[in-house]
Amino acid sequence: MITATQTFDATDKALLTKVQMGFPVEHRPYARLGQDIGISETECIERISRLKRDKVIRQLSAIFDTRSLGYRSTLVAMKVDSVQADEAAEIINQHPGVSHNYKRNDLFNIWFTIAVPPTDSLEKTVDILHALTKADQTIILPTLRLYKIGVKLDLTGTGPTMESDEEIYNEQRRNAPKPPLQPRDIALIRVMQEDLPLVEMPFAVWAAQAEMTEAELLAWAAQMQQHNYMRRFAAILHHRSAGFIANAMVVWQVPEAQVDAIGEQLARFRQVSHCYRRPVYPDWPYPLFTMLHAPTHSACMEMIVKMEAEVGQFPHKNLFSTKEYKKTRLKYFTPELDEWWSRVGAQVDIVN
Repeated sequence: MITATQTFDATDKALLTKVQMGFPVEHRPYARLGQDIGISETECIERISRLKRDKVIRQLSAIFDTRSLGYRSTLVAMKVDSVQADEAAEIINQHPGVSHNYKRNDLFNIWFTIAVPPTDSLEKTVDILHALTKADQTIILPTLRLYKIGVKLDLTGTGPTMESDEEIYNEQRRNAPKPPLQPRDIALIRVMQEDLPLVEMPFAVWAAQAEMTEAELLAWAAQMQQHNYMRRFAAILHHRSAGFIANAMVVWQVPEAQVDAIGEQLARFRQVSHCYRRPVYPDWPYPLFTMLHAPTHSACMEMIVKMEAEVGQFPHKNLFSTKEYKKTRLKYFTPELDEWWSRVGAQVDIVN
């Protein structure tokens, strides 16, 4: 069970902070990681094993770029009768492309992210979920511009408060031409999106599964990162177990001419894990979305005040999550989606 009362020593904090920034993709990665923080390979493996067992580290794997892989994704907001919210969330969660789903303190009370492969219609899928949940209103909020993505929680308290230029997401690099994915690439993505084995040479284990040499696998991973199919190889944490109890999605009502400039400024705050430009609607005039993670609600509010001092006093909403319905790593090129379509087909006919 995930708790909010974990106790970490200085080495745990250094390790947790380091593995979020990037995990070494090489022959003896735990030895390198241990060397970087001053512990042995054996102790590094033992600590990561304990932190996984205690539900602090959620997964250690490749983090792929959804759009680069050809998937379409979006944030979706629903207005659902509060009495029916839990039931609606359960229906939404059954779609394998839903990776995050939260109840938030707003009339739009259900917020989830969903991704579908190139063969599926994102709009049709959302329409089906709207019908099945009997939502009062649903708005689709795709990314129009990505300023920053990636949760990197600093447990040491020594990190900078602002991001460097190198850490801000490079949209031009994301859109650069890249070779099309081949069947071999898809097979390897299926391997590397799983949790990394806790052995001295984990990539050799994966290479054996893929019937190739470790050197070939490592070269492939480097190429995937070079072409931005893979953003990085890193750990994702259970935020609450790591001591970051509060998260707020702050949405900003910024004039259209200023959106990009303000978005770039907000993305530089280290506590901002995600920063996007999204479409506006008559009853949703907020083009900028920022996600904040902090140890407490008050710490989130203090950070919002600092952000306002930096970018200006724009109307905004602070949407705190009041219930987590689903939070998982999205997996690509799996058969679960076909199974979902088989299950919902009859339900959709009934609803329509």
